[in-house]
Amino acid sequence: MTSRFDQGQQQFFHHLTAKNASEHTVRNYTNDLKSFSLFLKNEKIEIATLEEIDKRLIRNYLAHLNFEKASKRTILRRLACLRSFFKYLKREKLIPHNPMEEIDSPKLEKAIPKSLSYEQVERLFSQPEVDTYLGFRDRCIMELLYSSGLRISEVAGLNRRDFDERNKILRILGKGKKERVVPITDMAAKWLSDYLNHPERKVDGKMHQAQVDPDAVFLNKWGKRITLRSLDRNFAKYLLASGLSEDVTPHTIRHTIATHWLENGMDLKTIQVLLGHSSLVTTTIYTQVSTKLKREVYDKAHPSAREG
Repeated sequence: MTSRFDQGQQQFFHHLTAKNASEHTVRNYTNDLKSFSLFLKNEKIEIATLEEIDKRLIRNYLAHLNFEKASKRTILRRLACLRSFFKYLKREKLIPHNPMEEIDSPKLEKAIPKSLSYEQVERLFSQPEVDTYLGFRDRCIMELLYSSGLRISEVAGLNRRDFDERNKILRILGKGKKERVVPITDMAAKWLSDYLNHPERKVDGKMHQAQVDPDAVFLNKWGKRITLRSLDRNFAKYLLASGLSEDVTPHTIRHTIATHWLENGMDLKTIQVLLGHSSLVTTTIYTQVSTKLKREVYDKAHPSAREG
């Protein structure tokens, strides 16, 4: 790899930072561009200028990903990163032509999101030890996810000023820096209020340090704003303890509450607004989840299921 290519990447990441791209987005783009760089290095492909990266080279990279048995979802993400990267390079006049304009993406069948039953939600939520400060925090996060359908990145980014305790609403800065107002349940509001006023928040404990960041809602054990990595790691710990499926993630709770809203009569347009979906088409996937769950309940409850 030449310094020219590296400089292109560095400029691209400066651009993402200037746009206030999320930590999750930057991390994914870093990994995806690293994959492409490693492909060039392992294949001993020397790039003197950015213009040398053409459609033939990118198609060879796609063949490599397929040979490595990368999933369709991974391939699509890698391609999306390259599209953004080369679009930026062309816009900045660092390349005369965008090679990705001649590359088609493989079709990905939309999988029906996994959703938890009420019993599974209760089992998962019972895992944190709420008599400890950090366990109380983790249960509060779970209650908030289920109450409002927030993305995990939105939970990590919450500030104290975003919580209107009297009206029980949160002001959320979502994808694309779009703001929305989300109501939360009385129970979630109480958990959040009690966590923010927890007696151990401002003092050092055996397992945590006192609050360092006064603006952030959720803090890590060092008193600073909690990161996505920490949230994922904590969730995985509770998931293992609960005995639930390994493919359950924090995002599963978002799918779950959306499905439960729908099953309890909430209209799709309202769910779209609460979740912050830019298109109603995205929200309609939950009608399939609801239908699937109802079918499973029907099959188990029907008398014929007990025959034999």
